Amino acid sequence: MFNFAGLVMNENMKIYRRARTWVMLGIMLLLVLCISVGTRLIATNLPSMWSVFNWESVVGFLLITVFTTIVAAGSVADEFTTGTIKLLLIRPWSRSKILLSKYISVLLFALLQTVLLYLFLLALNALLFGYDNSAASDSIAPFYKGTAAVYFIQYFFYHFISLIVTATMAFMISAVFRSGGLAIGLSLFLILIVNSFVGLFAILNYAWVDYLLFIHLDLVQYLNGTPLREGMTLGFSLAVLGIYYVVFVALTWFVFNKRDVAA
Repeated sequence: MFNFAGLVMNENMKIYRRARTWVMLGIMLLLVLCISVGTRLIATNLPSMWSVFNWESVVGFLLITVFTTIVAAGSVADEFTTGTIKLLLIRPWSRSKILLSKYISVLLFALLQTVLLYLFLLALNALLFGYDNSAASDSIAPFYKGTAAVYFIQYFFYHFISLIVTATMAFMISAVFRSGGLAIGLSLFLILIVNSFVGLFAILNYAWVDYLLFIHLDLVQYLNGTPLREGMTLGFSLAVLGIYYVVFVALTWFVFNKRDVAA
């Protein structure tokens, strides 16, 4: 058990040794800092801290999704690109344990970004705009019954569930393709480009649309009381995401365990 924890720690070290990791974290924090400070200096009528929190959460989670996708998509594929996969597999560990350690490190990176963003936004905006305990329905979510503080706890939780599914899909693509660049490019295309047309898919009057992955990734739609398609519920979306998650994980492990790395 302790040896496996060391394996996970080693995969985490691979992530945090790279300059791009710290650049990505720095970009995220700097961008939301600029939004808060700029709003504080420019606005004639100061918005509530939760309004600014809301704007920055949208931007922050977009960046977190992109950054997590880059790390997840390169996690396995980069080993093939650099040729280090052979050195990794001669170690006294099964392929499943090696893959699991990489997957856990990706999820921990996603969790770190989510927690860091939440705490940074909370502290920053409370400092600049003053903490208040207003209702979310005042300016953020008209249909939500509760305070803004509770709303954003659920908001971040729902986004993290979607982030896990997104990261798992990118991780699967990383296991399928040997090229790190191709895996990252394809993952970003699916997540950013295809996801941009979700609204168009949602208006199609076909039953199969209800089972598309990207229709269900935005769980916050249920907090706001505005599901993309009539009749959709949180339970149904979670079930669909769960099925996709199982398929992604199963395909990842199958491909990686069967892959020939002799070439």
